[in-house]
Amino acid sequence: MPFLRALSVSEQVAAHLRAELERGRWSGTIPGVNQLAADIGLNHKTIAAALRQLEREGLLVGQGQGRNRLIVPPDEKAARSLRVALLHYEPETLDEGYVVRLQHLLLDAGHAAFFTEKSLLELSMEQTRISRLVKRTAADAWVIMAGSRSVLEWFSAQPVPAFALFGRKDGLPIAAIGPDKSPAVAAATRRLAGLGHRRIVLLTRRVRRLPEPGRFERAFLDELTACGIAVSGYHLPDWEENREGFHELLTSLFRVTPPTAFIVDEASFFVATQQFLIGRGIRVPQQVSLICTDANPTFAWCTPSVSHIRWDAGPVIRRIVRWVAAVSQGRRDLRQTVVRAEFVSGGTIGPAPAA
Repeated sequence: MPFLRALSVSEQVAAHLRAELERGRWSGTIPGVNQLAADIGLNHKTIAAALRQLEREGLLVGQGQGRNRLIVPPDEKAARSLRVALLHYEPETLDEGYVVRLQHLLLDAGHAAFFTEKSLLELSMEQTRISRLVKRTAADAWVIMAGSRSVLEWFSAQPVPAFALFGRKDGLPIAAIGPDKSPAVAAATRRLAGLGHRRIVLLTRRVRRLPEPGRFERAFLDELTACGIAVSGYHLPDWEENREGFHELLTSLFRVTPPTAFIVDEASFFVATQQFLIGRGIRVPQQVSLICTDANPTFAWCTPSVSHIRWDAGPVIRRIVRWVAAVSQGRRDLRQTVVRAEFVSGGTIGPAPAA
């Protein structure tokens, strides 16, 4: 006798709602979580889980927080399975938890989601090499992670649907999402300045600095100016994007005018900066304050606690899954959305050391 898996409560609710949708009980949009919970007599979490399941099946499409989900008409819901290419920034990206979750959710939705053979960094962000990669890759849709302006401009002009996860996408005709860290980095910079710091350095990738600083970097520089700090290349330095170039930059910064605070983009660079400071006997936060622009699971084990910028990856992942569902149904979706980020003050920042 074959094994029968018992359905969870949320799966049973999804089956009930699916049947009601098929018989046309609602039109346009399905009622919200609160109303359905009251009608069915179950808690909100169960109803929300059932609705997410129907979204993954292509029966519903989310419209954002506080808005009821759209019902996909029966003649439009015949979604096809897509081959979704995930063009990552660098090989280390594959270890990020949210990237793994994204791939699994796309697979669960019936799509063939796979990482490309080369990353953007390995391709040096060169359009010619990226074009060759796209031509030899059998894909129906592309998700580009942290693409430069020129890379995203190229993808936005191609016939194949493309989605920008992070990157310099503002104003381009391409679907996109990412955290809005500008208010958070302004708050972090303001906090450091209030503690007496003037030699504050933001370490970030070249793609975020060139051809001109991105929104996040501009927010940092603007806040320095607002705090009465004369801005120069010292605060947003250029460096060769490899391990040697990173350590050469740190060494050069401490030769003449040592920074008293770093805001470091990405956890990997944050760890490398910590290691550099430890190797030189520089104490955190007594001599140098540190802030990371992302959260990382390892921070939960750190003493002192790490000051960082936090954002929720859940809405980011769900937005991409919904975009793939729309593409699979032949619908055009070029919306660009952001998720909120916040500055979390921790034990790695302190008053600027006396001169």
